[in-house]
Amino acid sequence: MQRRTLLQLACLSGLLPSLALSQDSKLLQISTLIEKDPATKIAERIMEIAYRKLGMSMNIHYLPGERSLRSANNGEMDAELYRKLGMDRDYPNLVIVPVPLLTYEIVIFTNGTNFVVSGWESLRPYTIGFVKGIKIIEQNTTGMKLESAPTVRQAFQKMLLGRSDIVVSNRISGQAVLDEMKQTDITVLTPPLATFPVFHYLNKKHAALVPALTEVLQKMQKDKTIEGIQHAVLAEIQRGN
Repeated sequence: MQRRTLLQLACLSGLLPSLALSQDSKLLQISTLIEKDPATKIAERIMEIAYRKLGMSMNIHYLPGERSLRSANNGEMDAELYRKLGMDRDYPNLVIVPVPLLTYEIVIFTNGTNFVVSGWESLRPYTIGFVKGIKIIEQNTTGMKLESAPTVRQAFQKMLLGRSDIVVSNRISGQAVLDEMKQTDITVLTPPLATFPVFHYLNKKHAALVPALTEVLQKMQKDKTIEGIQHAVLAEIQRGN
């Protein structure tokens, strides 16, 4: 009898984690890049509203780029806040929500190094600073001289110390950091290396949410909520300077 009771208790204790998880199923754990930049703020505000409309909420975890993706892919996290199209090819457990949150513009920041920008190949002669885990940069600079950093700020600091010739980053994120640093010597070369939309990704265990999130985001797109959030965040940054 005692043995049977212990066995029952063990079974019940084994069920506790799953019961707790089911009670918290409306709170999603979402990973994103460690640096809290304007692009991240835009994506956060959009997805907070989208999940709220579905009666859900989210908790953001700021992680290094590659770890953020791996955590969402292996199910440690429920979702990746925002990434470019096609991440599911390398991270097959990620499912895209096919409504763009914002447009990313990858540009070259320089502290006196000037050259004609003619695509990614024009970067080859230089040492390139960038944030580790930004896939579009890693994929397009294979075999080149790279100087990675955990954040854009640290990438800029390395360039100022002479450890890199240029920094490749998202325009609005990089410019926001330069404004915070009150750094006016670093400028942007044109044209951009790439311009592309970014999307929210769910771990496949939450794939059933994709249709509902898609519908909500499409409505937010149609009624200009997403555009309003984008403008509001950028205006906040400008007022802060």
